[in-house]
Amino acid sequence: MTEEGVSGPAHGEAHGGGLGARLNWLRAAVLGANDGIVSTAGLVVGVAGATSDRAALLTAGLAGLLAGSMSMAAGEYVSVSTQRDSEMAALAMEKRELREQPEAELEELTQLLEERGLSRDVAREAAEQLTERDALRAHARVELGIDPDELTNPWHAAWASFLAFTAGALLPLLAIVLPPSGWRVPVTVVSVVAALVLTGWSSARLGAAAPGRAVARNVGGGLLAMGVTYGVGLLLGAAGI
Repeated sequence: MTEEGVSGPAHGEAHGGGLGARLNWLRAAVLGANDGIVSTAGLVVGVAGATSDRAALLTAGLAGLLAGSMSMAAGEYVSVSTQRDSEMAALAMEKRELREQPEAELEELTQLLEERGLSRDVAREAAEQLTERDALRAHARVELGIDPDELTNPWHAAWASFLAFTAGALLPLLAIVLPPSGWRVPVTVVSVVAALVLTGWSSARLGAAAPGRAVARNVGGGLLAMGVTYGVGLLLGAAGI
């Protein structure tokens, strides 16, 4: 029996895991863009409620874009670095156990393959073949659910979050500073609503959910944020602050 034959299901799971990882990255990008849209739109619309000065709107929008994108990048870097540290620690422990307790680890791998539906004899043969080829890789994938060749990269995550947030934030920023004074808020609201429909639909489809409710929640949240900040801006502007 070949190794490919006994490890077919695990090989399929590896592909599924890779696809799942790519979908998670794409979903994170969509959500990062959505955060950039809503937070920056709320900021610039709020400022627009207090003043019509283009320079003030541009300054506020750029400050919000940079602060938000850098905060997202830093948070993602810290989070993914912690995950990578955990993966590396788990691999180091598994490597030590394989060196100190090879027979116990072989039996453990056999039992894990049995739990996946293989008979005892077939599971034992598969475990022996996988161990002979690359014991650490076999245990990493079957026992830990980690692909040693595809460990999480904190820099990739940080840049992805930075770029996604920036791309989302650019829309309301441009929408508030480019049109004439009287059209700024209406153009921004329409542009933001259209973008939120797109990101809500995309996130729902990536999660295999019905898009209607996701779009409604997305648009409702964005409108609420802009409405609240615009009202506060009007009050502050009227008070001369």
